[in-house]
Amino acid sequence: MKLILTRHGETEENKKGILQGQKIGTLSKKGIGQAKKLALRLKGKKIDAVYSSDLVRAKNTAKEILAFHPKVPLHLSKNLRETFLGKYAGKKASALDWANRPKEIESKASMTKRVRKVLDKACKSHPNGIVVFVGHIGINKALERIILNQSLKKIACQSNASVSVFEIREDKNHKVMLLNCSKHLD
Repeated sequence: MKLILTRHGETEENKKGILQGQKIGTLSKKGIGQAKKLALRLKGKKIDAVYSSDLVRAKNTAKEILAFHPKVPLHLSKNLRETFLGKYAGKKASALDWANRPKEIESKASMTKRVRKVLDKACKSHPNGIVVFVGHIGINKALERIILNQSLKKIACQSNASVSVFEIREDKNHKVMLLNCSKHLD
């Protein structure tokens, strides 16, 4: 399976440095433009399915992609939601010390477990297909950790509406074809 991984467009909260976690988040004007540019980049691609977080910022980004692929099914998944941040959701990013992660914040293991469920489902449903995942920075890092078999510390942050492409192989010898490309946003 070929996996095209992207992150939602910029949100009003991203601009202000506010942690959203599983709060809704609103695409900014720039974020809407990023989602439209992302959709144009993927316009000519054959896509078999789109899997998206059910949070509005990701869902609205996915809908822009689907505007050019109206017959492609959209699978909304709670398992692609961003990290659960508890009381830190809605606060400035500077309020959280990630090195000493509070216990109420979802663990990396939990995120990895839930995103693996979606990846396994997509691979089973579309073994030779092209699938798009629309997610968030934390959940996308967890997915990349699975694919690249690396620790989350080594995984770079994915820019809003950027594109990464992976060849997902049954033997787990996955191939990186493109990583965090945002040339379509220029």
